[in-house]
Amino acid sequence: MTVEVGMQAPDFTLEGNTNETVTLSSFKGKNVVLYFYPKDMTPGCTTEACDFRDRVQQFNEMNAVIVGISPDPVDRHKKFIEKYGLPFILLADTDNRVAEAYGVWKLKKNFGKEYMGIERSTFILDKKGILVKEWRKVQVNGHVEEALNYIRENLQ
Repeated sequence: MTVEVGMQAPDFTLEGNTNETVTLSSFKGKNVVLYFYPKDMTPGCTTEACDFRDRVQQFNEMNAVIVGISPDPVDRHKKFIEKYGLPFILLADTDNRVAEAYGVWKLKKNFGKEYMGIERSTFILDKKGILVKEWRKVQVNGHVEEALNYIRENLQ
């Protein structure tokens, strides 16, 4: 079973770009934007990360933290953060267990090849860790603004 709106978000602990482990439940008391993305340094993922970067202050003002998760290792996250000045946590889900718990580890097709990968998705958790909004199969353009507006209108 995958997580659904209205449920307590599955807790997890992953290694972050600071070489420290990060536990989702440590963010209780804050709204959380948990976004899953396929791969550091790729065009769509870079655009999405930079869109979050450019609006991070607005999220902070609404007591919201941004947490990105991909299967990339910590060293690659560090390079991504350094190259684009990303001011939020990126977590390494190298065994895909968190992506599976959130139902975003999917069979994908590209140029006739089938493979398993992340389906770009965003989850908004309230201050109690309840999943209140989800976007699956995210289209990057305009998505960060949509997430920001959701928090502004529903979690203030």
